[in-house]
Amino acid sequence: MERDSKIYVAGHRGLVGAAIVARLQRGGYHNLLLRTHAELDLTDQAAVRAFLQRERPEYLFLAAAKVGGIHANASYPMDFIAINLAIELNLITAARECGVKRLLFLGSSCIYPRDCPQPIREEYLLTGPLEATNEPYAVAKIAGIKLCEASNRQHGTEFVPVMPTNLYGPNDNFDLHNSHVLPAMIRRFHEAVERGDDSVVVWGTGTPRREFLHVDDMADACVFLMNREDHTGMVNIGVGEDLTIAELAQLVAGVVGFGGRIEFDTSKPDGTPRKLLDVSRLHALGWRAGIDLRDGIRQTYDWFLQHRDSLRG
Repeated sequence: MERDSKIYVAGHRGLVGAAIVARLQRGGYHNLLLRTHAELDLTDQAAVRAFLQRERPEYLFLAAAKVGGIHANASYPMDFIAINLAIELNLITAARECGVKRLLFLGSSCIYPRDCPQPIREEYLLTGPLEATNEPYAVAKIAGIKLCEASNRQHGTEFVPVMPTNLYGPNDNFDLHNSHVLPAMIRRFHEAVERGDDSVVVWGTGTPRREFLHVDDMADACVFLMNREDHTGMVNIGVGEDLTIAELAQLVAGVVGFGGRIEFDTSKPDGTPRKLLDVSRLHALGWRAGIDLRDGIRQTYDWFLQHRDSLRG
């Protein structure tokens, strides 16, 4: 990408999209194309096609998606598959039609089989059953990957699907009903400290293992891969290390300053037992994560404190 290349970031107000915009701006990319949902409904096929035909971006980061944790996926399964399928189909097909030079599609590590070998290699996709708690979302993301791959084969495009591990950081969703585990923990422990509670309840057994990548690292990897024009294959983005949910809870409690008991509600689902990405392909391309988990949680908690009054839920 040149510094004056026209670059469209779809989903620029979300966790990943906002970080990509910030990373691009730090890198001197100044010709950014941004639209809010009110300005452009990405589920509207005609509107998306007209927008891309008019603006003709050279590069497109597809970071727009409907996302959420176990509770949200269980409550709104049709929304998770239908909205994400519409966004992906509209943007990927219109990008091909409008001559977008290179597109980066953000998938999710939940697209891999529930019980596949660990760490998870890219070639394990579609080798077994999905995790039931987020199957509709995973199916939609798999479809996006296959759209990119099919477009590359049939039309010679350069559309790159990337699979991030669990992300966290500034601009995350801290809603207790719809957020992912790490931001939910930050809010729950913070409010427990405010109330003077002597215990905090965490969903599940605490034994599942998870990997967490700071969103600023994710954004840096996305810009790196967009500029690697010799690579269009699917690639995992992560840190290559994980920890248990119980260990994560202790880490968040320490950062927030909660000194009480951590209890586990074993009647609630655990989700996938382990989800650690093999990032050897990414390392071989020349990129590694740089933000320590404790430092990243501290930074995210500071952001939460600064924006606490404006957060929903």
